[in-house]
Amino acid sequence: MPPADNTAALAEATRRRSERARRDAEKAISAAQRTGNRTSFAGIAKAAGVSRSWLYTQPDLVAAIRQLQGRQTASERTGSQPASVASIQRRLETALARNKQLRAEDSDLAGRLETAYGENRRLRSQQPVDPALDAAGTDRGRSRTD
Repeated sequence: MPPADNTAALAEATRRRSERARRDAEKAISAAQRTGNRTSFAGIAKAAGVSRSWLYTQPDLVAAIRQLQGRQTASERTGSQPASVASIQRRLETALARNKQLRAEDSDLAGRLETAYGENRRLRSQQPVDPALDAAGTDRGRSRTD
């Protein structure tokens, strides 16, 4: 006896499963539109009970999800946004003022350092010079082994 030909029944079951997956995915997308929650392919796939890979094979559903994501992104722009021209200008003016202040401090410190070097030189010239010491202040008269 030849095996039964079940191809028609299998094809019908596959068609029904595909229709159910599409219907469930469309419902999940509609629900996401109503709730306004953040939408992702993984979230839609999970809500619909389908795989993400199947979802990506459906161009119209992909387009609907991307369109929904685009609307959500536009409406969620309360976070970081590009700085305004006025804001950038204020930041630039603040940075320039800080640079000017730092240049003045640098100049003042350089002047103080020059004064300290001069004072150090003056104090060294007032000390009596020990003939046993060379210009570097090391003892010439002693050997290294002493």
